[in-house]
Amino acid sequence: MSRFASLLDDQVANEFAAAQQYIAIAVHYDDEDLPELARRFYQQALEERNHAMMIVQYLMDQDLQVTVPGVDVPQTEFSTLAEPVALALEQEKRVSEQIKALVGAAREESDFQGEQFMQWFLKEQVEEVSSMSTMLRQIERAGSNALWIEDYLARTPQSEGADATAPPAAGGAL
Repeated sequence: MSRFASLLDDQVANEFAAAQQYIAIAVHYDDEDLPELARRFYQQALEERNHAMMIVQYLMDQDLQVTVPGVDVPQTEFSTLAEPVALALEQEKRVSEQIKALVGAAREESDFQGEQFMQWFLKEQVEEVSSMSTMLRQIERAGSNALWIEDYLARTPQSEGADATAPPAAGGAL
């Protein structure tokens, strides 16, 4: 298996771990009766799961072995309103570095199809880091007033829907 394919297989685990962390954050906010924050993170969990399934589909399309991984237990306890979003931002920055490493590996191996597949993920990570950065700044401005951030999120539209340029996900995007 090439280095790119091996890293891509590892990325399936990274994406599933991100999905689990986002579910844990969503549940935390749901328990705190903050439905807008919870909704955003439940949606983010679905996006991360679909990212994993896009990679699974690509690996299958390339006739490469797919490993369906277990993941570590996510962090579930937080002491401030901002802590879960700060964790999410760090996670997105880490994923951005992982995606850059994947693009680099594909390029080094002259795997032009692999590099082309990863281009969508590069674009997606710019959006993800920007979105989490904005949310963290807004939460920090809200201070201890959780209702302010709830109102802000209720008035701020989420993404427009499915991205027609996204790679297909195994099993179809849900």
